[in-house]
Amino acid sequence: MKRYVLHKDTSAKKTLIDYEKELNKEQLEVVLNGNGPTLVIAGAGSGKTRVVTYRVARLLEKGILPNNILLLTFTNKAAREMLHRVEHLVKIDTHYIYGGTFHHIGNMILRRHSEMLGFTKNFTILDNEDAKDLIELSLRDLRINKKEHRFPKGTVLKEIFSYSINTIHSLEDGIKERFPYFFDVVDEIKMVFTRYTEKKRIANSMDFDDLLFYWHKLLSENEELRRHYAIALPYILVDEYQDTNKIQAEIVDFMGFINRNVMVVGDDAQSIYSFRGANFQNILEFPKKYEEAKIFKLETNYRSTPEILILANNSISLNKKQFSKELKSIRKNGLIPAVVNLRDVIQQAEFVAQRILEMRDEDISIDDIAVLYRAHYHSMELQMELTRRGIPYEIRSGLRFFEQAHIKDVVSFLRVIVNSSDEVSWKRMLKIFPRIGKKTADHIYEYIKTVENPLNVFVSKKIGEIFKNIQRENIELWSVLFTKLRDLHNDDAISEMISTVLKHGYTEYLKNNYPNYESRLEDIGQLINFSTKYSDLESFLSELSLMSGISGEEIITAGEEDKRVVLSTIHQAKGLEWKAVFIIWCAEGRFPNPKAIEEGNIEEERRLFYVATTRAMDELYLCYPLLTYDKQIGHIIMKPSRFISELNGNTYDEWQVSD
Repeated sequence: MKRYVLHKDTSAKKTLIDYEKELNKEQLEVVLNGNGPTLVIAGAGSGKTRVVTYRVARLLEKGILPNNILLLTFTNKAAREMLHRVEHLVKIDTHYIYGGTFHHIGNMILRRHSEMLGFTKNFTILDNEDAKDLIELSLRDLRINKKEHRFPKGTVLKEIFSYSINTIHSLEDGIKERFPYFFDVVDEIKMVFTRYTEKKRIANSMDFDDLLFYWHKLLSENEELRRHYAIALPYILVDEYQDTNKIQAEIVDFMGFINRNVMVVGDDAQSIYSFRGANFQNILEFPKKYEEAKIFKLETNYRSTPEILILANNSISLNKKQFSKELKSIRKNGLIPAVVNLRDVIQQAEFVAQRILEMRDEDISIDDIAVLYRAHYHSMELQMELTRRGIPYEIRSGLRFFEQAHIKDVVSFLRVIVNSSDEVSWKRMLKIFPRIGKKTADHIYEYIKTVENPLNVFVSKKIGEIFKNIQRENIELWSVLFTKLRDLHNDDAISEMISTVLKHGYTEYLKNNYPNYESRLEDIGQLINFSTKYSDLESFLSELSLMSGISGEEIITAGEEDKRVVLSTIHQAKGLEWKAVFIIWCAEGRFPNPKAIEEGNIEEERRLFYVATTRAMDELYLCYPLLTYDKQIGHIIMKPSRFISELNGNTYDEWQVSD
């Protein structure tokens, strides 16, 4: 095995950078630090990217060869930007630095050693869609009887496999921990995984998770290769270390086990992706794994006003498992954050929309404003209010509420009750049921459009006499479902109609088709509550059509064409910043997420609140409704989120909004 001989590049003797001028004291200490393991706790807005960039530049100026440096990031864009800035700083070609995402570097390494794993060098990489299709083919090969029990579709199986690989869990443990509702079919899922793995090998293909799995496998099982890379890449820098999962952390340890020049940069207070498999313990326990590690803290914040940071510091200080730090602003004093209690969710939406218009009049560009929330469904009423007022907005948390597949699915059942000639809704609805594909749905519709009362065809089970190949379970289910929907329609019981759709197959459909089925159920729950405002089904459906039919052009006419308010979940907003930030639904029972409380993840929820508050540069509004409505319970008096109640009273002003 060829080994690299490390030596300094004598062509880079002259220092081009005035580090003391370019960096603050905290940043300078990190960049000029010597060899050995290093943990950099980089607070929000503290110039983390700048530190990594200048550290790489410093290594190059010291004469370290570019191909002796490994820079691991979470996006290739971040790596490109950092290396471009390094090149600008030191005037050295950074092309030979190993820089990119874990998957990108894994691909480079696996191309060299693919034969050791039973692949050839020209193996192909399956994107997520290709991987899902190959899993579906594996299911077909095994002829698993999906009639006896609903079985997860390819997309969900892909998520199950991915979670197990990235957390280094067995499939059984991964399912037990994250997907317990599939534990009764764990043996069949194992069979699918085995078959899927075989098919990838036969096709000389790997999926994204394989790039980490096989990289880890090479290093863990081959001591010579592990030593080779540990010697060849003696300087390792890892960005956003708090977001690494178990397999990524172990890869870093393998790569750095000889020289131990591992510098990891991140913020434990912004570790919010455990649902993706990110392991908070990686950053927390780094000093235990590397006992000689130096720990640096970047606490100077360039983003937010002192008032916003006082509130954020106060909140996060209540977490017990953390590296304590206190962000300090370099900016002048500004507005004290506002806690705004509103009468109900409608007034909450009205307040946010009105304040956005006032800010626009104060010459704050609307693309400098963001509304953040814990769950996507929290934005429904706000989307409606912004649309009514002609305020352009951009959804970062997914599709507009009423355009989401699961909302359209449920609504399709209601549409055919009102209009039995609605071809699009019939076909969408029918394809939800097992063994009903496009062709069968087309044939069924061609028949029912010729009969006087299509609903009776399903209620009477006559559809089974016409189409002999439709499984009996569907015939029975349709008879019960359409009988109930028809009766409920006569009573204009819209919310019960939606609940009936959920009870008769749609909840199971969500479980088997979507990894995030719980958040989709929350959306439908919000739709149920929303429907209670309408006295008849026709009015309700008309309102939905108007909301989902608003085109981009109609919205844009309200203001500047390319500028929009951002609506985003907090998870999607990490790493971004705006002049003004509204956090809505800061109410107990909504934020923190109740399920997270049950599972003992309250500290991660508080970190999520911290991430949200530190996105704001100048203005921060924490909003919650005093009253909400739940179909099952009725009217509910809301309390402010514990993340507000536990704050010191002098960290915010309370605003009262009159009708």
